[in-house]
Amino acid sequence: MRPVDDFDEVEADVPDIKPLTADEARQLRERHPPVSPWWVILGQASVGALVALAAWGITGTTRAGWSAAWGALAVVLPAAVFARGVTRRGVGANPGAAVAGFLGWEFVKIALTLALLALAPRVVQGLSWLALVVGLVATMKTWWLAFLIRAVFRRKAAETLNTSARARAMKD
Repeated sequence: MRPVDDFDEVEADVPDIKPLTADEARQLRERHPPVSPWWVILGQASVGALVALAAWGITGTTRAGWSAAWGALAVVLPAAVFARGVTRRGVGANPGAAVAGFLGWEFVKIALTLALLALAPRVVQGLSWLALVVGLVATMKTWWLAFLIRAVFRRKAAETLNTSARARAMKD
């Protein structure tokens, strides 16, 4: 019987990892540029405003609109603080410090979200918890919107470049 700590079979299943060359890494970054966290936050704020207006319009009460808006604020404000903290200059100089900073700002974001939710009954008159949760969840789940918009704009830009390249080729 083989010992339990024999990892020969596991190692056989692991594919060989080939590091990228500098040129391959550059091409990968060009094909997949990072999304700015500020675009994500802008998308979240926009969706939060739309949800608040929808809550107000559907229920006919301003308290539902303000409750949904507070739920959106409980996502957007902490996300903005987090983004500011992790994107400021000099953060990525030391990888260990970058990880510690990321975790620290994530803790600040969570604490700020909980504080805003705890303040909600005192700030929003006639708070509707259902509208607040809808605003919170809808805003929180819209991070993908920035990626979708970026993909659409990138596709349109590529089509524009291809069209102008074809037009130049036909002209020559």
